Amino acid sequence: MSGDGPAPAGDPADAAAPRPTTHVVVMGVSGSGKTVLASLVAGKLGWRFCEADEVHPAANVEKMSRGVPLTDEDRLPWLETLAAWIREQAATGHDTVTACSALKRSYRDVLRRGAPDLLFVHVDGDPDLIIRRMNAREHFMPGSLLRSQLDTLEPLQDDEVGVVIDLDQSVEEELAEALAWLRPRTA
Repeated sequence: MSGDGPAPAGDPADAAAPRPTTHVVVMGVSGSGKTVLASLVAGKLGWRFCEADEVHPAANVEKMSRGVPLTDEDRLPWLETLAAWIREQAATGHDTVTACSALKRSYRDVLRRGAPDLLFVHVDGDPDLIIRRMNAREHFMPGSLLRSQLDTLEPLQDDEVGVVIDLDQSVEEELAEALAWLRPRTA
């Protein structure tokens, strides 16, 4: 058979074609609940999960712990590491969910280097509720940095595939909303 047309079903060439994968970033400011939601989505779908905070270089964690906001230069290697992880997972046929602030369009563009068709679930809501959540947890990011994150946050743009989920609902409701939006978009 010549190589001019598609291989017939059952042809060994079919087995070599990688299956399409889906990659999601659950985004939002610190304290929005993105990690909880992302881990639940990954668990429900059986996808690989990455908590971006665990990938931060020690210098970034130390800086934030002192209440100093990160610069774009601080974030770039971290975002590149996350994009590389997404790309590696896609290459091996694994779907992923990443919990990452992804505050700016330019940060999301770096993440898209891992998967151009990246989907975004933005957990957003009342800053007063977020600060209460931040003050009630143990995390290297102090509540004093919330304002800098809110000031940095750029909403999803029209050409970015994503949904905004209100954090002023139960985690179960957030999960149901996220899954209802994601399921029709997954391969």
